[in-house]
Amino acid sequence: MATLRLTATVLDTPDPPALAAFYRRLLGFETVREDPDWVVLRDPHGVTGLSFQREEQHVRPAWPARAGEQQVQDHLDIAVDDLPGAVEHAVAAGASVEGFQPQETVRVLRDPHGHLFCLYLPEE
Repeated sequence: MATLRLTATVLDTPDPPALAAFYRRLLGFETVREDPDWVVLRDPHGVTGLSFQREEQHVRPAWPARAGEQQVQDHLDIAVDDLPGAVEHAVAAGASVEGFQPQETVRVLRDPHGHLFCLYLPEE
């Protein structure tokens, strides 16, 4: 059987370099490739990454979901050891905190281009 290995999640955005800069600052990832239409980031340990592709028609999803509006199709989960500190860091990097927060140990945020991500305290 062929070997398969998930290496990245790809986010659509009208400005790949700008969104990649946000995630580089947020996560400490390194740039592997960058041009105006495609950027690849990897974590310093090479385990996973994020890529960004140009999509001029990107629409911010509604959160929570509302009929007739763009639905969330995926989001990033980012484990943290200090939830308030991680939220502060994300906001300083350019994220915004969503008004609806469904869980005590999770914070839902948006990156500067509207993609949702969650900062969470892992269960021990």
